[in-house]
Amino acid sequence: MATAPRPRTSTREPEELGRRLGAWLDSRLPGAKVTDVRVPASNGMSSETLLFDIEHPDTPLRACALRLAADPAAYTVFPTYDMPRQHRVMSLVAEHTDLPVPRVQWLEEDPGPLGAPFFVMARAEGRVPPDVMPYTYEGNWLHAATGTERDALQEATISLLARLHDQFPAQEAEFLLPTGEGSPLRRHVDSQRAYYAWVVGGLAPSPLIERAFARLEELWPADEGPAVLNWGDARIGNVVYDGFTPVAVLDWEMAAYAPREVDLGWTVYLHRFFQDLTVSFGQPGLPDFLRREDIERRYAELTGHTPRDMEFHTLYAALRHAIVMLRIAYRQAHFGEVEVPADPDSLILHHASLAAMVQGTYW
Repeated sequence: MATAPRPRTSTREPEELGRRLGAWLDSRLPGAKVTDVRVPASNGMSSETLLFDIEHPDTPLRACALRLAADPAAYTVFPTYDMPRQHRVMSLVAEHTDLPVPRVQWLEEDPGPLGAPFFVMARAEGRVPPDVMPYTYEGNWLHAATGTERDALQEATISLLARLHDQFPAQEAEFLLPTGEGSPLRRHVDSQRAYYAWVVGGLAPSPLIERAFARLEELWPADEGPAVLNWGDARIGNVVYDGFTPVAVLDWEMAAYAPREVDLGWTVYLHRFFQDLTVSFGQPGLPDFLRREDIERRYAELTGHTPRDMEFHTLYAALRHAIVMLRIAYRQAHFGEVEVPADPDSLILHHASLAAMVQGTYW
């Protein structure tokens, strides 16, 4: 893992993007100059981020980040990228909550200027727990922190979820409901089934993912609970921290209208994904950090809502992550970076833990 190349995420060249961005900005803010264009080390596997500065006496922003829909030529992770939707979610979160969401500025829906729709927002300064190598590995700032410092970061991060779910008016998030019938949770799961069907279209399906969908039906909550705005990709790798305090909550492309536990299950499992991976490579990781029982307890204390049916929701998070991992693996195969094995389940890094969840032996 330490020497594996990072999967290809784009066919775009940052220098060319910077040139085209400068031309676009001049049409919005005549005389403005784009400088210091760069791709962050933490650029994601889905939408792309470009960092840059603006030189102009009247600009509302100087230090900027641009969120660009995925390169259509790069075997995208998701079938569609709705940048106006992300822009709207971030604007509404800033309006209705006290979460530190970067101020969004320009939205460009025309794919002409940069090849895909994008929006520009204020850039937050700070540090982000790394995904590569994961923050659970030795050698990064979060792993090197004291237990007290990590406890402070954990407390502040759980508070983000609690405040988002409590403060945001639920009815303002109903526009995020997928089309279809049934409850918000049913529609959310149905949309994931459709996404999985898209991922394996014309390719080998995953028996494990299909067993996981069947197990979800067996565990379906008797009381799903009310739906709220979900952050979606709710994990510490999408937060910028000043020290151990959140200063920016990023990446809202998976935002949803769903029960609180959908977000909580994702937070719990995405940490477990990194922790399990680290242990499998012979390191202890961070076994006392972001434990499921601590997240559930503290969330209940902050909101008065006791998380329920978490076996369902952590399985659902692991299942959703497996679909994304399968798509990324098939993209690597598309670019000739890996060979597709006879067993497609082996392309899912966490197939062992997902299988254990399906069998009810993981927790």
